[in-house]
Amino acid sequence: MTNNARFGFILLAAVAAVIYMATFIVHERELAIKFRLGEIVEADYPPGIYAQIPIINNVLKFDSRILTMDTPSERFLTAEKKNVIVNSFAKWRIDDPKTFYTATGGDQRQAIARMASIINNELKGKIASKTMREVISGERDTIMREVTDKAGVKIKDLGIKLIDVRVKKVELPENVSNNVYRRMATERQTVAKEFRSRGEEQAKKIRANADRQREEILAEAYRKSEQIRGEGDATAAKTYADSFNQDREFYSFTRSLKAYETSFGNNQDIILLSPDSDFYKFFKESKAK
Repeated sequence: MTNNARFGFILLAAVAAVIYMATFIVHERELAIKFRLGEIVEADYPPGIYAQIPIINNVLKFDSRILTMDTPSERFLTAEKKNVIVNSFAKWRIDDPKTFYTATGGDQRQAIARMASIINNELKGKIASKTMREVISGERDTIMREVTDKAGVKIKDLGIKLIDVRVKKVELPENVSNNVYRRMATERQTVAKEFRSRGEEQAKKIRANADRQREEILAEAYRKSEQIRGEGDATAAKTYADSFNQDREFYSFTRSLKAYETSFGNNQDIILLSPDSDFYKFFKESKAK
């Protein structure tokens, strides 16, 4: 490489270095503050490329996206003076970089610590005015909305916009949890016994009603069967009477044959009758003929 080429390369590198040091880029996800000898010059930069004077100016950048702050579990007292352990998180972003730098020195950890203190104080006051049932299930959304509004006003002084505060879980201390579990188990057993008692009462009523309906059905069926039997007997009697009136001698003969068959069907039967009995009527007539 010749001396001219080497000099040209060095000059180009120097120019590139000066340009690099004399400009700064602000991306869409960033907020920037420009200082002049430690004093804030400007803090409202839209995305783009901007100029600065090396050494005299310096630029500090912050993340403009929505960030998440997880807070450690804290113990709070409810309106009944009972302990609950609350674990929450917050969504936030830097809204005013100049105020943020002035209030926290641009230290995000310091900002998070101050936010956590403000949010916990608001949570403590709000939970202290609510019962345990309201904190656990009844009014959690209302509590979080009120905490977000009140804490957001105070956190705004840090140049931060508080987007939302949410509770991840609410737990009871172990000894309280055991007592609550035992009380709930007792209550559930009482409710179960009450339901079981109601069920048995309803079962008795249903069985009694079914038995009554059964008796009514059987009685009605017996009445109808007796009615049908009576009608059948009447029809049979009428049929017999009509047959008897048509040929009384033949009817008497067939009835006697039926009686003979029934009486003499078993060899072990013994019948004691007078020879003049009408039972032997047709035997006598047959012998005479």
